[in-house]
Amino acid sequence: MTDTLPTAEAAVSQAPSDSSRSPRQLKRSIGIVGGTLLTLSCVTPASTLFVVVPDLFGSLGTATALTIAIGSVLCIAVAFCYSELGTLIPSAGGEYAMVSTLAGRLAGWLVFVLSLLVVMIVPPVIAMGTADYLTPIVHLNPSMTGAGVMLLATLAGLLDLRANAWITGIFLVLEVIAAGVVALLGFTHSHRGLGSLTSMQVAGSGGHTDTVTAMLVVSGLAIALFVTQGFSTAVYLSEELENPRRNVARTVLATLAISTVIILVPVVAITMGASDLSELTGGDISSMVTAWSNSAVGTFVSLCVALAIINAGIVMVIQNSRVLFASARDKAWPTPVNTVFSKLGRFGSPWVATLAVGIPGAVLCFVNLDTLYGVTGVSVTGMYLLVAVAALLSRRGQHRHTHAWRMPLWPAMPILLIAVLAYILTQQETSYLLWTGGIVAAATLYWALYLRPRRETRWLISLPEEDEAPQGRVL
Repeated sequence: MTDTLPTAEAAVSQAPSDSSRSPRQLKRSIGIVGGTLLTLSCVTPASTLFVVVPDLFGSLGTATALTIAIGSVLCIAVAFCYSELGTLIPSAGGEYAMVSTLAGRLAGWLVFVLSLLVVMIVPPVIAMGTADYLTPIVHLNPSMTGAGVMLLATLAGLLDLRANAWITGIFLVLEVIAAGVVALLGFTHSHRGLGSLTSMQVAGSGGHTDTVTAMLVVSGLAIALFVTQGFSTAVYLSEELENPRRNVARTVLATLAISTVIILVPVVAITMGASDLSELTGGDISSMVTAWSNSAVGTFVSLCVALAIINAGIVMVIQNSRVLFASARDKAWPTPVNTVFSKLGRFGSPWVATLAVGIPGAVLCFVNLDTLYGVTGVSVTGMYLLVAVAALLSRRGQHRHTHAWRMPLWPAMPILLIAVLAYILTQQETSYLLWTGGIVAAATLYWALYLRPRRETRWLISLPEEDEAPQGRVL
């Protein structure tokens, strides 16, 4: 039988000892504009364009734009699921709170582990790319620079969330400008027409041209889903958004639409503007920009990308600390650990949880993380799959009558999404599946030996009270 989850109020009332006090709640301090700025900054379109997309160019060549476009269409269905579940269950726990409440505690615990994999791996991987884009000014060690970016992001994460919304908003404007410059230069230096976007070619070894197969595109969809993955940040921020029943869905859908345009348009321009297939497959976008313009423009774009990466680091640390804070508040760990991680600082931020995700992120910058890109793709796909399952169960029992944003074409949308995501998982490399499966197996063992025997006092998903009245001025 499924280990079902009681309502938040019942869960709190049943829990003795360290559950006797009401759960700590984050302060509602931002509106839809601030939430969208923070969420867009987590998608970090420019750093995704310059750090993640080049790997896709290397394996998919001219099919990169098509793959990202297909992934973006799939993400519409994912965004519908997040919008409905995020307004139904507005918690800083994000995916795990939604899935635990609707699909059972074990499913929620596994989603938490998958999300923790993603949020711990991605920031240092992106942060290490900062050094490459500071090269026009100074040559730095990638690991040391990445660690510095992570520590800077950690310090910023300790501040008030509204202050961070303004900081990340300024950085976001610069990275959008950089992406716009790349798109403009690519289109004005086109060497091939729109037909090249479906030519399915990639440069092979020895100067040969290879064909990109449909299976390669399907395999690449795991990374393509990751390209716009940050829109889920709106759900993590739902406890700090004013009127989450309305603003979560608006933030999720607006962020997906804007980030898709910011990323996909420059990818199309780069595909058309690359001088030959070898240059496109090489994926050195900075060199292409310099060739299309001059070194000054190339330097400007590189600096904007470096700022975008720092921006992403700040928002990812903010998001990740909320996940860890929520897991402690929901009693996922032994009592001393829960007490420490659920502490809030003078600015209302979970300061211990922020340090706990930021400092290890700095350490991870000194580890070889190449294989973890594949693990991240598998984790994101698996996480979306479980969220789609929860969306399929979102209108049964008491949840049927709860006031929330409701997706169109339910239940066809989550059913189709489940089938597609399951197929994408079967097309991933065995080693990535084994790594992720091993971690999930260890998490299941922790569930079986520690959490489930203590189900009356552990892993109790608490939902914050929704304040209808605004708490002061919001962004």
